[in-house]
Amino acid sequence: MSNRRSFLKNIAVGAGALAIDLPAFAINDEAMQRSYELEKSAARFNMCGYRAPKIDKVRIGFIGQGMRGPGAVQRMSHIDGVEIVAICDLIPERATRSNAIVQKSGRPAAKEYSGENGWKDMILKEKPDLVYITTPWNLHTPMALFAMENGCHAASEVPIALTLDDCWKLVETSERTRKHCMMLENCCYDFFELLTLNMARQGMFGELVHAEGAYIHDLRDLNFKKDTGYQNMWRLRQNYEHNGCLYPTHGLGPVAQCMNINRGDKMDWLVSVSSNDFQMGQMAKDLAAKDSYFQQFVGKPYRGNMNTTTIKTNKGRTIMIQHDVTSPRPYSRIHLLSGTKGVAQKWPDPERIAFGHEWIKEDELKKLYDQYTPEIVRKIGDLAKQIGGHGGMDFMMDWRLIDCLRNGLPLDQDVYDGVAWSCIFPLSGRSIAKRSSSVDIPDFTRGGWKTNVPVELTLKGGGTTGVVNLEKKEASKQLNVH
Repeated sequence: MSNRRSFLKNIAVGAGALAIDLPAFAINDEAMQRSYELEKSAARFNMCGYRAPKIDKVRIGFIGQGMRGPGAVQRMSHIDGVEIVAICDLIPERATRSNAIVQKSGRPAAKEYSGENGWKDMILKEKPDLVYITTPWNLHTPMALFAMENGCHAASEVPIALTLDDCWKLVETSERTRKHCMMLENCCYDFFELLTLNMARQGMFGELVHAEGAYIHDLRDLNFKKDTGYQNMWRLRQNYEHNGCLYPTHGLGPVAQCMNINRGDKMDWLVSVSSNDFQMGQMAKDLAAKDSYFQQFVGKPYRGNMNTTTIKTNKGRTIMIQHDVTSPRPYSRIHLLSGTKGVAQKWPDPERIAFGHEWIKEDELKKLYDQYTPEIVRKIGDLAKQIGGHGGMDFMMDWRLIDCLRNGLPLDQDVYDGVAWSCIFPLSGRSIAKRSSSVDIPDFTRGGWKTNVPVELTLKGGGTTGVVNLEKKEASKQLNVH
């Protein structure tokens, strides 16, 4: 390891020269060197399994009320033991609109904040227990850091960080402040994913050998939507400012939990390859021919249609993650687990399981659901479907977060999970820039993965949080997109 670090130092100048013909984001050996040094240092405190002091009533402040924010406010308004104290958005009207959801649920009106620094004012003045972040990607890290530094737990939409430096900042701040920093990976709470997680825990698939996940979702119309899409077209800009697996966590999170990544195994290295762009550049040209506004997006180096990233773990297992938001094909997260005794797969629907060369029959699958559905689904699953959020998984995630905070339980997703799953974004871009060379994945647990305990599927010590105001459910419009 030390020889490798010395070697990296010696080639830093050469790598910089190599990067002349590559995008600025592609190669940054200084960032990799800092990451290696931080990995070598001792952790301040192990946040995996950490039990923060119980909070009887969780006071929440929300930041960002564009695409995802109103749905989060709506879901939290149905959870007992929650007080929605503040709502913030860059645009005042958005905060007001979401505040109407709070009041319609029978709760007191929240304080409203807006403007460029309204989120900082909200945190400093309201001192919420939890800051819930649903803003554009580049704001996730600074907002989570500011929340933790000012005594709040932080929960952020995905991905929680875009650079290695930001990943380490989140880790070190969470460890130092002992504040939870959770990435809100809702796909870990989908029903089939939870079923397969429990089955994997019970050894039904044997030793897991390989897993696959993905985010395959045609977002061209939404990404190029001028007025009612993403604020200032920020998500479209991500697709030409970066290459690689830009959105890895929906596919990676659930299979990483099944493989006990950061809790018995760790991701060691990856290789990544992207196709050329076959559609986004042309779409920009076509739109610009009709509307000069889109001329600014013509000639940009759009990321390729399909990215495929392969990860090798310390125990010798493999994970394949794909990302495609351009091609006209059905939505898929794949979710495949392959072990020495069996296999499970969903996307495309329907979900399937096999313990040999044939998929089991529907009645046999039902028996597996009856036997291996985890406790959290049995308790809150039907209500989650009623309240909504991607079929109920969003609500189950929010309910679980609040229940853990109220009962002083470890979170299912800690800061190490959030940054490990998110770091595939910058590292895949680095691999592509070096002609799909292998790139090491940092151990953000700094050795803690060897003894960290797997995610707890029972509600031991918890499960006490109720659901309220079902008769006043606000059907807040949510697109099936993050």
